[in-house]
Amino acid sequence: MKPDFVVAADGSGNFKTVQEAIHAVPDFRNKITVIFIKKGIYKEKLILAASKKNVKFIGESLKETILTYDDYAQKKNAFGEEKGTSGSSSFYIYGEGFSAENITFENSSGPVGQAVAVWAGGDKLIFTNCRFLDFQDTLYTYGGNNRQYYKNCYIEGTVDFIFGASTAWFESCTIFCKKAGYITAASTADTTKFGYVFNKCKIKGDAPANSFYLGRPWRPYAKVAYLNCELPDFIRPEGWNNWGKESNEKTAYYAEYKSTGKGADPKSRANWSHQLTEEEYKSYILENVFRGWNPETK
Repeated sequence: MKPDFVVAADGSGNFKTVQEAIHAVPDFRNKITVIFIKKGIYKEKLILAASKKNVKFIGESLKETILTYDDYAQKKNAFGEEKGTSGSSSFYIYGEGFSAENITFENSSGPVGQAVAVWAGGDKLIFTNCRFLDFQDTLYTYGGNNRQYYKNCYIEGTVDFIFGASTAWFESCTIFCKKAGYITAASTADTTKFGYVFNKCKIKGDAPANSFYLGRPWRPYAKVAYLNCELPDFIRPEGWNNWGKESNEKTAYYAEYKSTGKGADPKSRANWSHQLTEEEYKSYILENVFRGWNPETK
């Protein structure tokens, strides 16, 4: 695919910064605008506005094309106020139809509490072969109506490192757990049928035994399903946490189907979680979860 713009830190492209390339995209363009980003560390706090539709980032190298910034929740803004979780993100994505391949997205501030690498706040987003690096609150899937597809991606973190209200499908991803914590903190709306779906994912990490939960409900109607996933020994036997509120057990929907590995322990799982039947499992197809959208046919 021939790029429309090339970003290169060394000046050999159309732009030296990613943000300049984003600004150059015509507003509300219906066709895809391809931005090729050469190897380099681009330390920029990026915003892809809602008017920048159908933008595609392609990195020259997954591990050497790095978009990074180092804000975090407790960091002060120009007025001396804390930025907060939402203000901490390295990259804000609002534009519909954004996609990215072969890129590392990072928040480099370290283990300092909430620090978002990507605020994914657009509909029909597709990430293929990308890395998301951070500790707490790595990937913020923002917006209850948004649909997002992550394929062959690597996502790492500690506490609630995949969180938010969007419907997101993670296909054949590696989820890397550091220290101790919770993989997900979904805030799915009560009116949304599907929240997070992890299909054929490998949960890995260097966390100690019994140190991680599959998820806890940031909002009462959180919905998360792990399908055909490989779970290691640091996944706690009960699997799920109610975030200190028993009432969440009645509203959240947490499910698994054919989990494998040392962390797969259906008999010990929280009694308010679900092991899907064959019939229930059949409803987990892309068009169904994404309300008619199939990112694989794009």
